[in-house]
Amino acid sequence: MGIELAILATHLSHSGRNASRMKLSLQLKMGQNLSMTPQLQQAIKLLQLSTLDLQDEIAEALESNPMLERIEGDELSAGEREHTDSNTQQQEQASEADARQESEHDPGNSSTDDNEWGENIPNELTTDSQWEDIYPGSGGGSYEGDNSDFESRNSAVETLQDHLLWQLNLSHLSEKDQRIGEAIIDSIDPSGRLTTAIEELLEGFSAEEDIEADEVLAVLHRIQHFDPVGVGYRSLSECLLIQLELLNEDDFPALCAAKLIVSEHIELLGVRDYSQLLRKARLKEPELRAAIELIENLNPQPGSDIAPPSTSYVIPDVLVSKDVETGSWRVELNPEVAPKLRINADYAALVKRGDSSSDNNFLKDNLQEARWFLKSLQSRNDTLMKVSMRIVEHQIGFLEHGEEAMKPLVLHDIAEAVEMHESTISRVTTQKYMHTPRGIFELKYFFSSHVSTAGGGECSSTAIRAIIRKLVAAENTRKPLSDSKIAELLQDQGINVARRTIAKYRESLNIPPSNERKRLTGD
Repeated sequence: MGIELAILATHLSHSGRNASRMKLSLQLKMGQNLSMTPQLQQAIKLLQLSTLDLQDEIAEALESNPMLERIEGDELSAGEREHTDSNTQQQEQASEADARQESEHDPGNSSTDDNEWGENIPNELTTDSQWEDIYPGSGGGSYEGDNSDFESRNSAVETLQDHLLWQLNLSHLSEKDQRIGEAIIDSIDPSGRLTTAIEELLEGFSAEEDIEADEVLAVLHRIQHFDPVGVGYRSLSECLLIQLELLNEDDFPALCAAKLIVSEHIELLGVRDYSQLLRKARLKEPELRAAIELIENLNPQPGSDIAPPSTSYVIPDVLVSKDVETGSWRVELNPEVAPKLRINADYAALVKRGDSSSDNNFLKDNLQEARWFLKSLQSRNDTLMKVSMRIVEHQIGFLEHGEEAMKPLVLHDIAEAVEMHESTISRVTTQKYMHTPRGIFELKYFFSSHVSTAGGGECSSTAIRAIIRKLVAAENTRKPLSDSKIAELLQDQGINVARRTIAKYRESLNIPPSNERKRLTGD
């Protein structure tokens, strides 16, 4: 017992000494923290919206907020504008005074807390924050309101199946052939190809129906001569032969040669092995040239002509034009992109001082939201204008001379020039379009990587693609330029590009390789 007490006393004495060494202290640290207020979130959202989505967002704001109104017709006269601005400014000052008064007398009021961040509106909204950090999974420009894309929801688009079924119902077939035809049409893809084998189609019918393969083939041949001709084909050769069978040899002297090539030598035609074609088909070069010209006028995917993809509309956000007198380039925002908005002065005048009723709080809240919405729109326009002006200044060569004069440009260059973050520049340039004398381009089009030149300079990848397109357009089609040859020609111009890079750029331009570009005719 005595030994245990001695050990306990020793332990307590050591603990006391350790505790005496521990001291509490206060330390001051400086740091920056970005608070994502609802207003900042709204500014970021508006910044990354496309033009069409922005119009939907403005329409929703006009519908939900009575303090916002659209400026209709021509601009207000100077006297009306001065009166409106003065009236609105007085109402805003009165509302700010009310908010400060409520904050002093009722600091525990929840509506007062909302006004604390609402009254101190910065002149410029910071939009360098990651929207995805606040709302993960949300994408820019993905607003889908009730009124968005009215045309696509209310227009009837005829599919290939609808077009074929309509013709099937007008063919006066028997009930059995009608069921066979429906099964065949259901197995045709949008390009017009039959994706199900005849044996598999037979397995889909019951034994009581007693349907044989010959009956299915007969209905298939009937459908293959529907509009568009060749639909329901099982191979490329069959598709082209069906279309050739409808032609008259008197009108097309090369018809027999074309049928021979399509039925027996389609593989050689695919790889453009013309020497083998001449030998195996026993044709002369003029006959082969005429047959190939006839085949190239056929449609290898007849179903693609029915129900083409819907048209996508592009409204430019920025307009770029050249001043004829001064020779300088002018950049301006498209005035037709978004309607002009303002705060309704009559409704703003209804906001009363010191009134904490539900109706007055409703008016004050909507007035506050209207101010922030207008300021977010202004911030979006200012940022878009700054970025567009810098892009135009950097790419004057493109505007003057075309793609071959395009300079290398990355997001960091513009971000450094306008003193913003690269993520902001990425938002601004996504789904925003610029109208130039050379066409309409997305802002991202003006950004490209660079390749070094022999003189120590840089050449943009866009310019290299333009040069490749120009070289291919001027090549001898009997001996098309290979990727290695194109690399050598660029090397002669002082541009150092590897063969694999040429292949990558060529594929991005949808230019086939040299063996597929070979033709019988050439310079």
